[in-house]
Amino acid sequence: MAIMRQVITALNRDGTDRLGTRNLAIKVADESIVSGSLLTVEANHFCILKSRGAVLQVYETGQYTLTTPDKPLVGSIVQGFFGGASPWVYEVVYINRAKLLVRSSGVATSAEMAEVSYQADYYVHVDSREAALDLVTHMPFTGRVIDVQEIADYAGPSIEQAINQVIQVTRLENINERIHELREAVKAHLSDFLRVYGITLNDLKILIVPRDERMRELISLQAFGLSPIEAVRYHLALRMADRGLVSAPNAAIGAPYGVPQVDGGWPPRGLRPPAGLDPDERPPTVPAVSDPS
Repeated sequence: MAIMRQVITALNRDGTDRLGTRNLAIKVADESIVSGSLLTVEANHFCILKSRGAVLQVYETGQYTLTTPDKPLVGSIVQGFFGGASPWVYEVVYINRAKLLVRSSGVATSAEMAEVSYQADYYVHVDSREAALDLVTHMPFTGRVIDVQEIADYAGPSIEQAINQVIQVTRLENINERIHELREAVKAHLSDFLRVYGITLNDLKILIVPRDERMRELISLQAFGLSPIEAVRYHLALRMADRGLVSAPNAAIGAPYGVPQVDGGWPPRGLRPPAGLDPDERPPTVPAVSDPS
């Protein structure tokens, strides 16, 4: 940022917001920040001025003329004596006050040790000047920004612990029945965890699905009122039908598929006749069709 401009803002030259919808905080460290510099804070931002690790001031919406400990060193004096750089290096940290969407995901195990995938979508925001101070105090910058992915990384273990406390004692088919209890447990844990960092939790949505595609299909079939063994049969029948096997209906009802012997014997060797059919009664045969050619 050039010293001749002496205006600090979170907006780019084209008017776009550098914080946007993914960044919770950005840091501006510039040697041109001296007394007399203009600090602009947008309506959805907080701003914190720091020097040598100490917080000097917290600003809300508006435009401010900075007054810093280098007050006699302004304008051309700075340029003349220090080659355009101030001997005091100041940091301006912009905090996003808007609601941001964060997503955390992971894997948990049910009471039967079946793996399930979970996804937690939640909105967060920084509510006050004191909360903005908590954020810059307790959450360090790994670069120039703190984005929503870093929030998800911090909150991930807390969410995982809250989910496992419920999932690990619940059978797989009963998880959806406890989804409200699960959501409240995650919300309580996550709210307490984020509060330390000055972050307020707003809305939370939890989605849990079995990791195994076959388990998802079996549970869906049981939701139609089928027993576990019937669900397995219908699942097998659907897979057989996908492959064009004519015996798929037999798999669905649990009946054998009979194929007459070459010598015309009935029933086929190793197979029982369908239920309700006399073992000595032969099934109807379809007359052969002669080849017209």
